[in-house]
Amino acid sequence: MEKISEITKDPNWQKVRKSLLGKWKENPTWCCNQLKQYLGNIRTTDEKKLRIVMNYLTGFGFRMGKIKNQCIQNIRDSISNEKKRRKELHENVIESYLLLIQ
Repeated sequence: MEKISEITKDPNWQKVRKSLLGKWKENPTWCCNQLKQYLGNIRTTDEKKLRIVMNYLTGFGFRMGKIKNQCIQNIRDSISNEKKRRKELHENVIESYLLLIQ
């Protein structure tokens, strides 16, 4: 698995991240919408994007409660649920494969 410090170098992510600087306090809904736009359809988005956004939303300002809004928790929950869904799907595929080769 690629290090988070490497995947966050993505130029598209850096543009989004910079656009959010200093805006969370005044307009958290807009900021959340920018993150959702970056992610796109959560069911089909790249795993790296899920990691990037979850890492961002669990950073210091969010973890310490300086930046709060329900939309933040909603995005975190969506990402967690999607990662869980993908893990279960992967496990089911492996299980099915093992049954086929027996």
